[in-house]
Amino acid sequence: MKISDWRNTLKNRFFSLALAILFVFQLSLFAPARSQPDVRGRWEGAITLPNAELAFLIDLTRKEDGSWAGTIDIPSQGAKGLPLGSITVTPPAVSFVILNVPGDPTFNGKLSEDGKTIAGDFSQGGQTFPFKIEKKTRTSESSAAPPKAAVKRPQEPQKPYPYDEEDVSYENTKGGVRLAGTLTLPRGKGPFAAALLITGSGPQDRNEALLGHKPFLVLADHLTRLGVAVLRVDDRGVGGSTGNIANATTDDFAGDVLAGVEYLKSRKEINPKKIGLIGHSEGGLVAPIAASRSGDIAFIVLMAGPGLTGEEIIYLQSALIARANGAKDELIAANRVIQEKIFAVIKQEKDDAVAEKKILELNGATTPEQQRAGSAQVRTYLSTWFRYFLTYDPRPSLKQVRCPVLAINGELDLQVPYKENLTAIEAALKEGKNKDHTMISLPNLNHLFQHSQKGTPDEYAKIEETFAPVALQTISDWLLKRAK
Repeated sequence: MKISDWRNTLKNRFFSLALAILFVFQLSLFAPARSQPDVRGRWEGAITLPNAELAFLIDLTRKEDGSWAGTIDIPSQGAKGLPLGSITVTPPAVSFVILNVPGDPTFNGKLSEDGKTIAGDFSQGGQTFPFKIEKKTRTSESSAAPPKAAVKRPQEPQKPYPYDEEDVSYENTKGGVRLAGTLTLPRGKGPFAAALLITGSGPQDRNEALLGHKPFLVLADHLTRLGVAVLRVDDRGVGGSTGNIANATTDDFAGDVLAGVEYLKSRKEINPKKIGLIGHSEGGLVAPIAASRSGDIAFIVLMAGPGLTGEEIIYLQSALIARANGAKDELIAANRVIQEKIFAVIKQEKDDAVAEKKILELNGATTPEQQRAGSAQVRTYLSTWFRYFLTYDPRPSLKQVRCPVLAINGELDLQVPYKENLTAIEAALKEGKNKDHTMISLPNLNHLFQHSQKGTPDEYAKIEETFAPVALQTISDWLLKRAK
Protein backbone atom coordinates (compact mmCIF):
# COMPACT_ATOMS: atom_id res chain seq x y z
CA MET A 1 0.00 0.00 0.00
CA LYS A 2 1.33 3.45 -0.93
CA ILE A 3 1.28 6.46 1.33
CA SER A 4 -0.74 8.27 -1.33
CA ASP A 5 -3.75 6.20 -0.22
CA TRP A 6 -4.01 8.64 2.68
CA ARG A 7 -4.95 11.55 0.45
CA ASN A 8 -8.56 11.86 1.57
CA THR A 9 -8.01 11.16 5.26
CA LEU A 10 -5.35 13.66 6.28
CA LYS A 11 -6.49 17.15 5.23
CA ASN A 12 -5.25 18.95 8.27
CA ARG A 13 -2.42 21.41 7.74
CA PHE A 14 -1.36 24.51 5.85
CA PHE A 15 1.91 26.51 5.96
CA SER A 16 2.57 27.04 9.65
CA LEU A 17 0.56 24.82 11.97
CA ALA A 18 2.81 24.14 14.89
CA LEU A 19 4.68 20.85 14.64
CA ALA A 20 2.18 19.29 12.20
CA ILE A 21 4.51 16.89 10.42
CA LEU A 22 2.42 14.01 9.18
CA PHE A 23 4.55 12.03 6.77
CA VAL A 24 2.38 11.68 3.67
CA PHE A 25 3.24 11.89 -0.02
CA GLN A 26 0.98 12.84 -2.91
CA LEU A 27 2.28 11.64 -6.28
CA SER A 28 0.27 12.92 -9.23
CA LEU A 29 0.00 11.00 -12.48
CA PHE A 30 0.13 13.23 -15.52
CA ALA A 31 -1.42 12.72 -18.96
CA PRO A 32 0.75 12.67 -22.10
CA ALA A 33 1.89 16.03 -23.43
CA ARG A 34 0.00 17.81 -26.20
CA SER A 35 0.42 21.11 -28.03
CA GLN A 36 1.49 23.74 -25.54
CA PRO A 37 -0.85 26.70 -24.95
CA ASP A 38 0.41 30.01 -23.62
CA VAL A 39 0.37 29.93 -19.82
CA ARG A 40 2.36 33.14 -19.44
CA GLY A 41 0.76 35.93 -17.45
CA ARG A 42 -1.22 36.38 -14.25
CA TRP A 43 -3.34 33.69 -12.65
CA GLU A 44 -5.66 34.25 -9.71
CA GLY A 45 -7.46 31.78 -7.46
CA ALA A 46 -7.46 30.06 -4.09
CA ILE A 47 -6.49 26.99 -2.12
CA THR A 48 -9.51 25.37 -0.49
CA LEU A 49 -8.74 24.76 3.18
CA PRO A 50 -11.10 23.28 5.75
CA ASN A 51 -13.80 25.92 6.25
CA ALA A 52 -11.77 28.60 4.48
CA GLU A 53 -10.10 29.67 1.25
CA LEU A 54 -6.61 31.13 0.88
CA ALA A 55 -6.49 33.51 -2.08
CA PHE A 56 -3.28 33.89 -4.08
CA LEU A 57 -1.97 35.28 -7.37
CA ILE A 58 0.61 33.72 -9.68
CA ASP A 59 2.71 35.45 -12.35
CA LEU A 60 4.42 33.15 -14.87
CA THR A 61 7.00 34.27 -17.42
CA ARG A 62 9.15 32.41 -19.94
CA LYS A 63 12.81 33.26 -20.43
CA GLU A 64 14.68 33.42 -23.72
CA ASP A 65 16.27 30.05 -23.04
CA GLY A 66 12.82 28.45 -22.74
CA SER A 67 12.90 28.02 -18.96
CA TRP A 68 10.16 29.35 -16.71
CA ALA A 69 10.15 31.86 -13.87
CA GLY A 70 7.39 33.07 -11.60
CA THR A 71 6.25 34.65 -8.36
CA ILE A 72 3.33 34.22 -5.98
CA ASP A 73 1.45 36.78 -3.86
CA ILE A 74 -0.59 35.71 -0.81
CA PRO A 75 -2.29 38.94 0.34
CA SER A 76 -3.78 37.59 3.59
CA GLN A 77 -0.30 36.56 4.79
CA GLY A 78 1.39 39.75 3.64
CA ALA A 79 3.47 37.76 1.14
CA LYS A 80 4.31 39.45 -2.16
CA GLY A 81 6.66 38.38 -4.92
CA LEU A 82 7.75 35.07 -3.38
CA PRO A 83 9.84 33.25 -6.00
CA LEU A 84 8.65 30.05 -7.64
CA GLY A 85 10.92 27.19 -8.69
CA SER A 86 10.79 23.74 -10.31
CA ILE A 87 8.25 25.19 -12.77
CA THR A 88 7.22 22.48 -15.21
CA VAL A 89 4.79 23.05 -18.07
CA THR A 90 4.04 19.85 -20.00
CA PRO A 91 0.34 20.32 -20.85
CA PRO A 92 -1.99 19.44 -19.46
CA ALA A 93 0.35 19.21 -16.43
CA VAL A 94 1.58 22.38 -14.74
CA SER A 95 3.56 22.29 -11.50
CA PHE A 96 5.67 24.63 -9.41
CA VAL A 97 7.09 25.06 -5.89
CA ILE A 98 7.31 28.11 -3.60
CA LEU A 99 11.00 28.55 -2.89
CA ASN A 100 12.60 29.20 0.53
CA VAL A 101 9.54 28.10 2.49
CA PRO A 102 9.76 25.03 4.78
CA GLY A 103 7.70 22.11 3.57
CA ASP A 104 8.32 22.85 -0.14
CA PRO A 105 4.78 24.07 -0.88
CA THR A 106 3.99 22.36 -4.19
CA PHE A 107 1.27 22.91 -6.78
CA ASN A 108 0.46 20.04 -9.15
CA GLY A 109 -2.30 21.03 -11.56
CA LYS A 110 -3.96 20.28 -14.85
CA LEU A 111 -4.61 22.89 -17.50
CA SER A 112 -8.15 23.03 -18.90
CA GLU A 113 -8.83 22.42 -22.59
CA ASP A 114 -9.41 26.12 -23.22
CA GLY A 115 -6.25 27.08 -21.37
CA LYS A 116 -8.11 29.38 -18.99
CA THR A 117 -7.92 27.45 -15.70
CA ILE A 118 -5.48 25.27 -13.81
CA ALA A 119 -6.88 22.99 -11.11
CA GLY A 120 -5.21 20.36 -8.97
CA ASP A 121 -3.61 19.72 -5.60
CA PHE A 122 -1.55 21.92 -3.33
CA SER A 123 0.76 19.92 -1.02
CA GLN A 124 2.90 20.96 1.93
CA GLY A 125 4.35 19.02 4.82
CA GLY A 126 2.55 15.89 3.62
CA GLN A 127 -0.90 17.52 3.52
CA THR A 128 -2.93 18.06 0.37
CA PHE A 129 -5.66 20.55 -0.50
CA PRO A 130 -7.38 21.37 -3.80
CA PHE A 131 -6.63 24.59 -5.64
CA LYS A 132 -7.94 26.33 -8.73
CA ILE A 133 -6.67 29.39 -10.58
CA GLU A 134 -7.98 31.32 -13.56
CA LYS A 135 -6.01 33.28 -16.09
CA LYS A 136 -6.66 36.99 -15.73
CA THR A 137 -6.97 39.46 -18.57
CA ARG A 138 -6.84 43.22 -18.28
CA THR A 139 -10.63 43.27 -18.27
CA SER A 140 -11.07 40.52 -15.70
CA GLU A 141 -8.33 41.92 -13.41
CA SER A 142 -10.58 44.81 -12.46
CA SER A 143 -13.65 42.65 -11.91
CA ALA A 144 -12.16 40.36 -9.31
CA ALA A 145 -14.53 39.53 -6.46
CA PRO A 146 -13.90 41.38 -3.19
CA PRO A 147 -12.14 39.37 -0.48
CA LYS A 148 -14.26 37.56 2.06
CA ALA A 149 -14.77 39.15 5.45
CA ALA A 150 -12.37 37.97 8.13
CA VAL A 151 -13.63 35.50 10.69
CA LYS A 152 -14.30 37.14 14.06
CA ARG A 153 -11.88 36.27 16.85
CA PRO A 154 -13.41 37.79 20.00
CA GLN A 155 -10.37 37.14 22.22
CA GLU A 156 -8.07 39.39 20.21
CA PRO A 157 -7.37 42.54 22.27
CA GLN A 158 -8.42 45.91 20.90
CA LYS A 159 -6.48 49.13 21.28
CA PRO A 160 -5.98 51.20 23.32
CA TYR A 161 -4.21 48.71 25.57
CA PRO A 162 -3.76 49.31 29.33
CA TYR A 163 0.00 48.76 28.86
CA ASP A 164 2.80 49.97 26.59
CA GLU A 165 3.75 48.30 23.31
CA GLU A 166 7.04 48.74 21.48
CA ASP A 167 8.51 47.33 18.27
CA VAL A 168 12.06 46.13 18.96
CA SER A 169 14.93 44.38 17.19
CA TYR A 170 18.25 42.84 18.22
CA GLU A 171 21.08 40.74 16.81
CA ASN A 172 21.95 37.10 17.18
CA THR A 173 25.54 37.71 16.16
CA LYS A 174 26.54 34.06 16.30
CA GLY A 175 23.61 33.06 14.12
CA GLY A 176 24.09 35.99 11.76
CA VAL A 177 20.47 37.14 11.96
CA ARG A 178 18.59 40.19 13.18
CA LEU A 179 15.34 39.43 14.98
CA ALA A 180 12.33 41.72 15.20
CA GLY A 181 9.44 41.57 17.61
CA THR A 182 7.04 43.32 19.94
CA LEU A 183 7.70 44.03 23.62
CA THR A 184 4.69 44.73 25.81
CA LEU A 185 5.41 46.43 29.14
CA PRO A 186 3.07 46.85 32.11
CA ARG A 187 2.57 50.39 33.32
CA GLY A 188 3.72 51.30 36.80
CA LYS A 189 6.85 50.79 38.77
CA GLY A 190 9.25 48.14 37.52
CA PRO A 191 11.43 46.31 36.98
CA PHE A 192 9.07 43.60 35.75
CA ALA A 193 9.34 39.88 35.27
CA ALA A 194 9.40 38.98 31.57
CA ALA A 195 8.45 36.04 29.34
CA LEU A 196 9.86 35.41 25.86
CA LEU A 197 7.43 33.48 23.64
CA ILE A 198 8.78 30.79 21.29
CA THR A 199 6.73 29.73 18.26
CA GLY A 200 6.08 26.26 16.91
CA SER A 201 7.46 24.73 13.71
CA GLY A 202 7.40 26.40 10.34
CA PRO A 203 7.72 30.10 9.50
CA GLN A 204 5.74 31.92 12.20
CA ASP A 205 5.26 35.59 12.88
CA ARG A 206 5.41 37.17 16.33
CA ASN A 207 1.72 36.45 16.96
CA GLU A 208 2.09 32.80 15.86
CA ALA A 209 -0.72 33.67 13.43
CA LEU A 210 -2.44 30.77 11.70
CA LEU A 211 -5.84 30.12 10.18
CA GLY A 212 -7.21 33.43 11.43
CA HIS A 213 -5.95 32.97 15.00
CA LYS A 214 -3.22 34.92 16.82
CA PRO A 215 -2.57 32.87 19.96
CA PHE A 216 0.61 34.70 21.00
CA LEU A 217 -1.15 38.07 20.76
CA VAL A 218 -3.84 36.76 23.11
CA LEU A 219 -1.29 35.21 25.50
CA ALA A 220 0.91 38.31 25.57
CA ASP A 221 -2.10 40.52 26.29
CA HIS A 222 -3.23 38.25 29.12
CA LEU A 223 0.17 38.18 30.84
CA THR A 224 0.98 41.86 30.39
CA ARG A 225 -2.33 42.88 31.96
CA LEU A 226 -1.22 40.83 34.99
CA GLY A 227 2.10 42.65 35.29
CA VAL A 228 4.48 40.47 33.23
CA ALA A 229 6.40 41.96 30.31
CA VAL A 230 6.23 39.83 27.16
CA LEU A 231 8.54 39.66 24.13
CA ARG A 232 7.14 37.91 21.06
CA VAL A 233 9.33 37.61 17.98
CA ASP A 234 9.13 36.92 14.24
CA ASP A 235 10.92 33.73 13.19
CA ARG A 236 13.96 33.93 10.92
CA GLY A 237 12.98 35.25 7.50
CA VAL A 238 9.49 36.24 8.65
CA GLY A 239 8.18 39.78 9.09
CA GLY A 240 10.98 42.02 10.28
CA SER A 241 13.48 39.23 11.02
CA THR A 242 16.32 38.34 8.66
CA GLY A 243 17.75 34.93 7.83
CA ASN A 244 16.36 31.78 6.26
CA ILE A 245 14.38 29.44 8.49
CA ALA A 246 14.61 26.66 5.90
CA ASN A 247 18.33 26.21 6.65
CA ALA A 248 17.98 26.34 10.46
CA THR A 249 17.40 23.66 13.08
CA THR A 250 15.81 23.56 16.52
CA ASP A 251 19.29 24.10 17.96
CA ASP A 252 19.69 27.31 15.92
CA PHE A 253 16.36 28.59 17.26
CA ALA A 254 17.70 28.14 20.80
CA GLY A 255 20.48 30.57 19.88
CA ASP A 256 17.85 33.08 18.72
CA VAL A 257 16.07 32.71 22.06
CA LEU A 258 19.23 33.30 24.09
CA ALA A 259 19.85 36.45 22.03
CA GLY A 260 16.37 37.57 23.06
CA VAL A 261 17.17 36.91 26.70
CA GLU A 262 20.28 39.07 26.42
CA TYR A 263 18.18 41.82 24.88
CA LEU A 264 15.68 41.67 27.74
CA LYS A 265 18.51 41.84 30.27
CA SER A 266 19.60 45.10 28.65
CA ARG A 267 16.26 46.78 29.34
CA LYS A 268 16.01 48.76 32.58
CA GLU A 269 12.28 47.94 32.79
CA ILE A 270 13.03 44.20 33.08
CA ASN A 271 14.19 42.32 36.18
CA PRO A 272 17.16 40.31 34.83
CA LYS A 273 16.63 37.62 37.46
CA LYS A 274 13.00 37.00 36.41
CA ILE A 275 13.23 36.27 32.68
CA GLY A 276 11.52 33.08 31.52
CA LEU A 277 10.55 31.25 28.34
CA ILE A 278 7.18 30.04 27.07
CA GLY A 279 7.42 27.68 24.10
CA HIS A 280 4.59 26.16 22.07
CA SER A 281 5.02 22.82 20.31
CA GLU A 282 8.51 22.91 18.74
CA GLY A 283 9.04 25.96 20.93
CA GLY A 284 8.72 23.45 23.77
CA LEU A 285 11.82 21.73 22.38
CA VAL A 286 13.69 25.01 22.05
CA ALA A 287 13.05 26.27 25.60
CA PRO A 288 14.81 23.39 27.45
CA ILE A 289 17.81 23.64 25.12
CA ALA A 290 18.13 27.34 25.90
CA ALA A 291 17.54 26.81 29.63
CA SER A 292 20.16 24.07 29.78
CA ARG A 293 22.74 26.50 28.33
CA SER A 294 22.02 29.56 30.42
CA GLY A 295 21.75 30.30 34.10
CA ASP A 296 19.73 33.41 33.32
CA ILE A 297 16.45 31.56 32.65
CA ALA A 298 14.13 31.89 35.66
CA PHE A 299 11.38 29.53 34.46
CA ILE A 300 10.12 27.73 31.38
CA VAL A 301 6.60 26.84 30.28
CA LEU A 302 6.20 24.03 27.73
CA MET A 303 2.88 24.31 25.90
CA ALA A 304 2.36 21.00 24.07
CA GLY A 305 6.10 20.50 24.19
CA PRO A 306 7.55 17.18 22.97
CA GLY A 307 9.19 14.78 25.38
CA LEU A 308 9.98 12.19 22.69
CA THR A 309 12.03 12.10 19.51
CA GLY A 310 10.49 13.45 16.33
CA GLU A 311 10.26 9.95 14.92
CA GLU A 312 8.30 8.70 17.93
CA ILE A 313 5.95 11.69 17.77
CA ILE A 314 5.28 11.26 14.05
CA TYR A 315 4.24 7.63 14.55
CA LEU A 316 1.84 8.62 17.34
CA GLN A 317 0.55 11.69 15.53
CA SER A 318 -0.06 9.95 12.23
CA ALA A 319 -2.03 7.13 13.83
CA LEU A 320 -4.14 9.37 16.07
CA ILE A 321 -5.15 11.85 13.36
CA ALA A 322 -5.79 9.12 10.82
CA ARG A 323 -7.96 7.19 13.25
CA ALA A 324 -9.87 10.35 14.19
CA ASN A 325 -10.57 10.84 10.48
CA GLY A 326 -11.96 7.33 10.10
CA ALA A 327 -8.96 5.38 8.82
CA LYS A 328 -8.98 1.67 9.61
CA ASP A 329 -6.29 -0.02 11.68
CA GLU A 330 -4.87 -1.99 8.74
CA LEU A 331 -4.30 1.22 6.78
CA ILE A 332 -2.64 2.84 9.80
CA ALA A 333 -0.40 -0.20 10.24
CA ALA A 334 0.55 -0.19 6.55
CA ASN A 335 1.45 3.48 6.72
CA ARG A 336 3.61 2.82 9.79
CA VAL A 337 5.59 0.20 7.89
CA ILE A 338 6.30 2.61 5.05
CA GLN A 339 7.18 5.40 7.46
CA GLU A 340 9.72 3.18 9.19
CA LYS A 341 11.35 2.30 5.87
CA ILE A 342 11.53 5.93 4.76
CA PHE A 343 12.87 7.12 8.10
CA ALA A 344 15.53 4.42 7.95
CA VAL A 345 16.68 5.86 4.60
CA ILE A 346 16.75 9.39 6.02
CA LYS A 347 18.79 8.31 9.04
CA GLN A 348 21.22 6.08 7.17
CA GLU A 349 21.72 7.81 3.80
CA LYS A 350 23.54 11.14 4.09
CA ASP A 351 23.60 11.82 0.34
CA ASP A 352 20.36 13.67 -0.46
CA ALA A 353 20.22 12.58 -4.09
CA VAL A 354 20.63 8.91 -3.22
CA ALA A 355 18.13 9.18 -0.37
CA GLU A 356 15.58 10.93 -2.61
CA LYS A 357 15.83 8.17 -5.21
CA LYS A 358 15.35 5.45 -2.59
CA ILE A 359 12.35 7.18 -1.00
CA LEU A 360 10.64 7.73 -4.34
CA GLU A 361 11.12 4.06 -5.14
CA LEU A 362 9.61 3.09 -1.77
CA ASN A 363 6.56 5.17 -2.63
CA GLY A 364 6.17 3.54 -6.03
CA ALA A 365 7.26 6.50 -8.15
CA THR A 366 8.66 4.87 -11.27
CA THR A 367 7.89 7.20 -14.18
CA PRO A 368 9.69 10.53 -14.71
CA GLU A 369 6.40 12.37 -14.20
CA GLN A 370 5.77 10.69 -10.87
CA GLN A 371 9.31 11.31 -9.71
CA ARG A 372 9.21 14.95 -10.75
CA ALA A 373 5.91 15.47 -8.90
CA GLY A 374 7.12 13.70 -5.77
CA SER A 375 10.68 14.98 -5.55
CA ALA A 376 9.79 18.40 -4.12
CA GLN A 377 7.87 16.75 -1.30
CA VAL A 378 10.65 14.25 -0.64
CA ARG A 379 13.15 17.10 -0.35
CA THR A 380 11.10 18.42 2.58
CA TYR A 381 12.04 15.33 4.55
CA LEU A 382 15.69 15.60 3.57
CA SER A 383 15.93 19.19 4.78
CA THR A 384 18.39 20.18 7.47
CA TRP A 385 15.52 20.90 9.84
CA PHE A 386 13.71 17.60 9.37
CA ARG A 387 16.84 15.44 9.55
CA TYR A 388 17.62 17.10 12.89
CA PHE A 389 14.07 16.92 14.19
CA LEU A 390 13.60 13.26 13.31
CA THR A 391 16.32 12.04 15.66
CA TYR A 392 16.54 14.84 18.23
CA ASP A 393 15.80 13.57 21.75
CA PRO A 394 14.74 16.34 24.18
CA ARG A 395 15.34 14.27 27.30
CA PRO A 396 19.08 15.00 27.76
CA SER A 397 18.40 18.76 27.72
CA LEU A 398 15.44 18.37 30.07
CA LYS A 399 17.67 16.53 32.55
CA GLN A 400 19.92 19.60 32.69
CA VAL A 401 17.14 22.14 33.36
CA ARG A 402 17.39 23.51 36.89
CA CYS A 403 14.77 26.29 36.79
CA PRO A 404 11.04 25.72 37.49
CA VAL A 405 9.15 23.99 34.68
CA LEU A 406 5.46 23.89 33.78
CA ALA A 407 4.45 21.40 31.08
CA ILE A 408 0.87 21.80 29.91
CA ASN A 409 -1.03 19.81 27.27
CA GLY A 410 -4.55 19.49 25.99
CA GLU A 411 -6.00 15.99 26.34
CA LEU A 412 -7.35 16.21 22.77
CA ASP A 413 -3.95 17.12 21.34
CA LEU A 414 -3.40 14.71 18.44
CA GLN A 415 -0.16 16.31 17.27
CA VAL A 416 1.81 16.04 20.53
CA PRO A 417 -0.19 13.43 22.49
CA TYR A 418 -0.32 14.43 26.12
CA LYS A 419 0.11 11.12 27.98
CA GLU A 420 3.27 9.94 26.27
CA ASN A 421 4.94 13.34 26.15
CA LEU A 422 4.09 14.58 29.65
CA THR A 423 5.23 11.23 31.06
CA ALA A 424 8.56 11.49 29.22
CA ILE A 425 9.10 15.12 30.24
CA GLU A 426 8.39 14.41 33.90
CA ALA A 427 10.66 11.35 33.94
CA ALA A 428 13.56 13.35 32.48
CA LEU A 429 13.09 16.21 34.94
CA LYS A 430 12.97 13.80 37.88
CA GLU A 431 16.07 12.00 36.68
CA GLY A 432 17.83 15.36 36.46
CA LYS A 433 16.67 16.14 40.02
CA ASN A 434 14.69 19.25 39.00
CA LYS A 435 13.09 20.45 42.23
CA ASP A 436 10.14 22.41 40.81
CA HIS A 437 8.19 20.91 37.94
CA THR A 438 4.47 20.69 37.29
CA MET A 439 2.66 18.54 34.71
CA ILE A 440 -0.90 19.53 33.78
CA SER A 441 -3.29 18.06 31.20
CA LEU A 442 -6.47 19.94 30.36
CA PRO A 443 -9.59 18.05 29.19
CA ASN A 444 -11.23 18.87 25.84
CA LEU A 445 -8.39 21.08 24.58
CA ASN A 446 -6.52 20.50 21.32
CA HIS A 447 -2.97 21.26 20.20
CA LEU A 448 -3.73 24.99 20.02
CA PHE A 449 -5.40 24.93 23.46
CA GLN A 450 -8.85 25.46 22.03
CA HIS A 451 -11.94 23.65 23.27
CA SER A 452 -12.68 21.14 20.50
CA GLN A 453 -14.75 18.09 19.67
CA LYS A 454 -12.18 15.67 18.21
CA GLY A 455 -8.87 17.50 18.38
CA THR A 456 -8.24 17.11 14.64
CA PRO A 457 -6.38 19.96 12.93
CA ASP A 458 -9.24 20.57 10.50
CA GLU A 459 -11.19 22.00 13.46
CA TYR A 460 -8.67 24.75 14.22
CA ALA A 461 -10.00 27.37 11.80
CA LYS A 462 -13.64 26.57 12.55
CA ILE A 463 -13.33 27.21 16.30
CA GLU A 464 -14.04 30.78 17.34
CA GLU A 465 -11.96 30.50 20.50
CA THR A 466 -8.26 31.25 20.04
CA PHE A 467 -6.91 30.28 23.47
CA ALA A 468 -9.03 28.62 26.15
CA PRO A 469 -9.32 30.84 29.25
CA VAL A 470 -8.60 27.83 31.48
CA ALA A 471 -5.24 27.38 29.74
CA LEU A 472 -4.39 31.07 30.01
CA GLN A 473 -5.27 31.03 33.71
CA THR A 474 -3.29 27.84 34.35
CA ILE A 475 -0.17 29.39 32.81
CA SER A 476 -0.47 32.76 34.53
CA ASP A 477 -1.30 31.33 37.97
CA TRP A 478 1.79 29.12 37.88
CA LEU A 479 4.02 31.81 36.41
CA LEU A 480 3.06 34.62 38.80
CA LYS A 481 3.93 32.50 41.82
CA ARG A 482 7.45 32.09 40.49
CA ALA A 483 7.96 35.43 38.74
CA LYS A 484 7.00 37.58 41.70
